Amino acid sequence: MTDMAESITNRNDAWREELRSRHSTKQRTSLPRVKMPEVDPAYRVTCVDEVNQGLSVEQAVLESRRCLDCPDPGCMKGCPVANNIPGFIKNIERRNFAEALRVINETSVLPAVCGRVCPQEKQCEASCIYNKMKKQPVAIGHLERFVADFSRESERQKTLAGELVKEDTPQLAPQPLAIKIAVIGSGPSGLAFAGDMAKRGYKVTVFEALHTFGGVLKYGIPEFCLPNEIVDYEIERLKSLGIEFVKDCFVGKTFSYEELQSAGFKGIYIATGAGKPRFMCVPGENLPGVMTANEYLIRLNLLDSQAYAKNPTSLAGKRVAVIGGGNTAIDAVRFALRMGAEKAMIVYRRSEAEMPARLEEIRHAREEGVEFITLSNPVEYLADENGFLSTMRLQKMELGEPDSTGRRSPVEIPGALEDVPVDLVVVSVGSLPNPPTSLPDLEMTRQGGIVVDNSSMKSSSPAIYAGGDIVRGPATVILAMGDGRRAAKAMAEAFEQRLQSLQL
Repeated sequence: MTDMAESITNRNDAWREELRSRHSTKQRTSLPRVKMPEVDPAYRVTCVDEVNQGLSVEQAVLESRRCLDCPDPGCMKGCPVANNIPGFIKNIERRNFAEALRVINETSVLPAVCGRVCPQEKQCEASCIYNKMKKQPVAIGHLERFVADFSRESERQKTLAGELVKEDTPQLAPQPLAIKIAVIGSGPSGLAFAGDMAKRGYKVTVFEALHTFGGVLKYGIPEFCLPNEIVDYEIERLKSLGIEFVKDCFVGKTFSYEELQSAGFKGIYIATGAGKPRFMCVPGENLPGVMTANEYLIRLNLLDSQAYAKNPTSLAGKRVAVIGGGNTAIDAVRFALRMGAEKAMIVYRRSEAEMPARLEEIRHAREEGVEFITLSNPVEYLADENGFLSTMRLQKMELGEPDSTGRRSPVEIPGALEDVPVDLVVVSVGSLPNPPTSLPDLEMTRQGGIVVDNSSMKSSSPAIYAGGDIVRGPATVILAMGDGRRAAKAMAEAFEQRLQSLQL
């Protein structure tokens, strides 16, 4: 990862010092945080167009001026992949957008994705010095998205004009041996690992079980939050590094671990995610009309795909309830409105203040007409005379003492039950790791995750590393990417040490 001392040295470059001198701290801190333009709620529920519209050049430059270029940048400490945040922001301020992208690319292979879906308010922006001043932090996520989008749009315009020249394409570093590395899973963790290994000169192949690349970025996040074209573009950038992508390939079934070894792969990174559904064991959970968030989002996100054909479940005019309060739950309930649901409800056992979803997502959902039923938990699903779901029975709750996470635990209010009519229930209370098949000697957790050394992401099996949700359970895109970067660094160092010992 980027060395903090190096970023501070860059801070002392002449152009950075001159840039800081242009405006006083008082002038910079008096600027209000930029507001991202958004599509009007009344229109956006009719389509899957992206809600956030991105910053203009002038908005981005003005927001970048708010950054104080701190000598000890807390934002970097709050970033799981240690992006050189002041470095790229100050390049925006001087309007050198190509250099800003180069700085981001040193540590991130998915800037357009992270700028859209990372919970910056809990990570980099949470560590911004503006919070100590009781002011809104610098809009780091908006600025990262701006840099990636500006670069992509510039490239598109050059392509249309027939003038495209690939600029700043990372070159493969020379290696004494062409070492083949296999990545199992093309989600954010696998992509981050693959990108870092390719930059180090390794021959990387990414194997994906589905017919499309991107993992949860494609099947788990709706296009109104993260357009598919953004994910596809980022994957094409990775292909330019020499990474090979193989789809419709389930390692362990399509071919075995032994066959990977026979094909010459010397290292394996497992990033198969956490797509195994978690159930609540509520009576009636097996009724037609109750499904997990994973199944629901795959159906809707891959609506027109060859693999799933036309989604057989129409939501037009239906009453849809999503159980849970995370980002996936909010995505699911907002999707229901866009698919014609008459009523879309979030059912959450704690209060809205305890919801783990991003505040922006919650705000968007409320603007779009989502009903929030908080301090409630389903205890039974009831069927109509034809055997289809018709009602959810909710137990009303109150908040008790904090649990191990620090959030106040929900406690049942005796006898407080409510029946709510519903046509479809989507259960979004987490998921379990997708355990690998036929990979030997792996120490596993009881839930099916892979046990690794947290500093290197190395498993108990020789030459096998793992990261992302298969290790930590359902988590954020950026945490999964951080695992991938950590594993790439550790695996590369292990190979290089072995090569050095052979040469001695």
